Amino acid sequence: RCGFPMLAIFQLGERACQTDVLVKVPTQISVLSENQRMNNPDRPFECTGHGKTFNQNTAFNQHQRIHSGEKPYECNECEKAFSRPSILSKHQRIHNGKKPYTCEDCGKSFSAHSYFIQHCKIHTGQKPYECIKCGKAFSTHSSYIQHLKIHTGEKPHECNQCGKAFSRSSNLIHHQRIHSGEKPYKCRECGKVFNRQSHLIQHQRIHSGEKPYDCEECGKAFSTRLSLIRVHTGEKPYVCTECGKSFRQRSHLTRHQRIHSRERPYTCNQCGKTFSQRITLKRITLSSHEKIHTIHIREQTYECSKCGEL
Repeated sequence: RCGFPMLAIFQLGERACQTDVLVKVPTQISVLSENQRMNNPDRPFECTGHGKTFNQNTAFNQHQRIHSGEKPYECNECEKAFSRPSILSKHQRIHNGKKPYTCEDCGKSFSAHSYFIQHCKIHTGQKPYECIKCGKAFSTHSSYIQHLKIHTGEKPHECNQCGKAFSRSSNLIHHQRIHSGEKPYKCRECGKVFNRQSHLIQHQRIHSGEKPYDCEECGKAFSTRLSLIRVHTGEKPYVCTECGKSFRQRSHLTRHQRIHSRERPYTCNQCGKTFSQRITLKRITLSSHEKIHTIHIREQTYECSKCGEL
C-alpha cells in the first residue's frame, strides 16, 4: 500500500503498513527475523512474539513488558504503574503541572511532545487525513482512525467490570475510574480531586475566575462551553423519569434524582450524619484550644433565575 517492497516494510518499520502485512502474512515473520539477524549482527536481541529485533538488552527488556504486562515503575502520587520510566515521567506531569513544550505561535504549553506536535497543526491548518465516507479531514492519523469507528460502529475497548464498550481506549480508562474510584487529578488550591483532567481544568476556573467563552449576543462570559450554549436557548436536555423536571446539566439531574431515591451518599466523619448533596456536608472548621468544631451548612440549594445554575 505504501509503495515499499514487503521486506523493506519490516526493515524500515513503517507502522502504517506493518499492521496489514502482519495480519495477511504472519508466516513470513520468522523468515524475516533470520534475515535480520544475518544482515544486522548489531541487533542480536529478538522478540519471539513477533520477530522484532533490538540492539540493546535494556530496550529488549522494556519491549518484553508489552507481552508480560509487567509495570515496575509506580507513581508515588496515585500509585498508577507503568512499563517504562519515560511513560512514568510523562504521567507525573499531571501531578506536578510541568509543561515543557511551548508553542511559539500562541504561547500554549503542553506536558507531552506528541500533544505539542498535534497542537502545532492548528496554526498550519494541515489536515492530511481525509475520511472517504464523509470527507471530514483530520490533522493526526490517530484522530482519523478514531473517526472511522463512527461509520463502522466499532467499539473494541470493553470494560471487564460491567461489559460496557467504547470506541476509544481513553474513554474506557475514564469509565473504569467509576469502578475503581481513582481520581488522579488534584486541585492545588483546595485539594479537590477529579477523575478527568478536563474536569480539573474546568474546576480551576472557580479559583482563577477565568471565563474563556464569550457570548456574541450579549457579551456575557462563561467558564464552560456548555453554559454558553444553553444560556439563551434555555435547553434542558436532562429529564427526570420520575417527575418530568428537566435540567441543563447531567450533574443537576443526578442531584435531583436523590429526592426520589432518598439516597444520601455523603457522610460526615465527625457525627455520622448523611446528606444527599456534597455542598450540604461542607464544613466550617474552627480551631480553638485544640478542639475542632464542625458546623453543617443547612441542606438547601439556590437556583439562579437567569441561568438555572445551582
